[in-house]
Parts: sequence; C-alpha cells; structure tokens
Amino acid sequence: MFVRFRRLPSNPDLPLPARATPGSAGFDVASCEPDFVLQPGERRLVHTGLEMELPHDVECQVRPRSGLALKHGIMLPNSPATIDPDYRGELRVIVWNSGAEPVPVPRGMRIAQLVFARFEVPEIVEADDLSDSGRGTAGFGSTGH
Repeated sequence: MFVRFRRLPSNPDLPLPARATPGSAGFDVASCEPDFVLQPGERRLVHTGLEMELPHDVECQVRPRSGLALKHGIMLPNSPATIDPDYRGELRVIVWNSGAEPVPVPRGMRIAQLVFARFEVPEIVEADDLSDSGRGTAGFGSTGH
C-alpha cells in the first residue's frame, strides 16, 4: 500500500509522517505553524502543511499522542478523526489543551499520530425484523460492572 503526501509551501522542510519505532502502528505528524502557546481550555486547528492521497479503500484515523495527553493534557476532541480517501485538502488537526497549564507548541512538534485502516462499504438494507442474539437489546453497561 502507498499513501502519497504533497508538501504545501508552508512545509518545505519538516519530515513526512513517520513511525517512531518499527512496531509503531501510528505515524507521527508535526505542526508546521510558527511557534505558539496553547492556553488551558483552548482549542486550535493546527496546520501540517501536507496533503495526502489515500488508496480508495483506506481511511486515515487521526489520533492523540499518549505522551502529550499524559504530560500536558493535549487531546484531540474528535478522536479518532477520519480522513476519507476522496479528501485532497490540507491535513489539519484539532488540538485541545485540557490541562491547567499553557503548553508551548514549537514548529515541528509532533502533535498527533495517523493510523491507516482498510474499510468495507456495505450495502445498507432495510429490514422488518432482525435475528436474535444472546445479548438482545441490553445496552449501556450491560456487559460489565
């Protein structure tokens, strides 16, 4: 599988998304914005300066980085975000400082990770009835304590 990335003029120099270790599922992606400080409670749309072309049956999930969440409270409020294979605009990431302290975000800081996954496109069919299952209609909290 290949995922093609194109650099925008705002990102002539930062590394393309990359895995931190050979066993990493996620590819870290960096901010291409000038240095800024994310204040407590602030949400911001951060530019990466990259566009991508995904295979027709692959989505890109944008997920938070666990170290940023633990150390600084940096979250992605719509996580995991989905980038569809027909999107060709700039990859931008919504970050949120859920912590109590301002967090400096220098240009080039890894702000999120990308996980690529194949998906199926089912045919949606209306039905008058559904098959029985052991769980039935038991919902929230019904499978644990």
